[in-house]
Amino acid sequence: MIKLSKKIAVLLISITSLIYSHVVQAELTIEITEGVQSAYEIAVVPFAAPQGEQLASDVAEIIAQDLASCGYFNVLARTAMLTHPTQPAQVKFRNWAAIGQDYLVIGSVTKDNNLYHLQMSLFDVYKKEQLKGLRITVDAASLVMAAHHLSDAISQRITGIPGVFTTRIAYVTSLFDANNKPLYKLQVADYDGANPTSIAQSKEPIMSPAWSPDGQKIAYVSFENKVSEIFVQTLNTGESKSVAKYKGINGSPAWSPDGKRLAVTLSKDGNSDIYILTLADLSLSKLTHSRAIDTEADWSPDGRQILFTSDRGRRPQIYMMPSNGQGRAKRLTFDGNYNARGAFSADGKSIVMVQGTQGNYRIAVLDLVSGANTVLTDGPLDESPSFAPNGQAIIYARRKGDNEVLSTVSLDGQTKLDLQHATGKVREPAWAPAK
Repeated sequence: MIKLSKKIAVLLISITSLIYSHVVQAELTIEITEGVQSAYEIAVVPFAAPQGEQLASDVAEIIAQDLASCGYFNVLARTAMLTHPTQPAQVKFRNWAAIGQDYLVIGSVTKDNNLYHLQMSLFDVYKKEQLKGLRITVDAASLVMAAHHLSDAISQRITGIPGVFTTRIAYVTSLFDANNKPLYKLQVADYDGANPTSIAQSKEPIMSPAWSPDGQKIAYVSFENKVSEIFVQTLNTGESKSVAKYKGINGSPAWSPDGKRLAVTLSKDGNSDIYILTLADLSLSKLTHSRAIDTEADWSPDGRQILFTSDRGRRPQIYMMPSNGQGRAKRLTFDGNYNARGAFSADGKSIVMVQGTQGNYRIAVLDLVSGANTVLTDGPLDESPSFAPNGQAIIYARRKGDNEVLSTVSLDGQTKLDLQHATGKVREPAWAPAK
């Protein structure tokens, strides 16, 4: 059983964590809940497979699911296709124009010894021209990721926006053991929740995963030693190093853009403040000096500013101050009586946050230039938002019936999807940087 001091620490480490839930480990599955009516119409024809072989992964289906999930595309059902070309010479543009398609994707997979060659062609139906051709060679284990690469190429060519289909996410789950005790796991998976891998586990809570800028490391908080402690794990080696284990709270790690420092929440001096931890020598510098609870820091993309949550105005709100400590904190949020868990977009022009009004907690985005505040989700218990690397979507955790699921919402709020476990609940998502 967690001691009272640990319960307090958990609350302060993640001021937006409303209830820490138990979940059954399983692969996440995508369910699109809202889409855009004005999206591009696109057909992804089944790829030709190597002669005499049925591939374990349906490349065209993966591409179709990727494109449908991002909100920019309406993907034609296979049953509505009039023909199934796999080579450019077989394409009859009038067939696809007749059923209202803007774009067409065709392709094939061939095999040479143990290597697979994926050939993809993207066409503009109305201009009757090929927009892009791409060939990728991989082994069998990399077929799915190769399909995601093709999806990225298609999406960027049409929209001009980098795709996120080859990126990863991290999240936390817990599983009851035979003695009805929770086992907490830190998971890393593909952007859509596929191929989950457990990189850390403990019988005590794990929370606040944060990706390094190069995507090679994850910082997180664990209570595995009965107190809050910040660890940094190198993914390719599995090596995990404790970097902060001070008296009191050690929480909310956030990487500097150069990957050399962490902004952390510590209460070693009796109050919850933001500190800058230099990883090379584990030296500390104190950033905030308030009697309030200061927590949940995040760096601006240029490294010059730090966001953080503070109740110095009696209620949790988001503030910003210079990362070198030379300057006063400026309050950024005024809509709603609760704003927390702020995070910068990749261009530094906006922040995402949890916004609470009368007990309803939703995901909102604040434009730092215009001051416009846009609520993207419905609540009532939405939390832990994290921007996609391209800045066009946000992943977060939300209550859905009796479950807690991961969801994504587009920056305009029009496209929403759930990443669901077959059973159980999941928390604390963090979207990795692009590779």
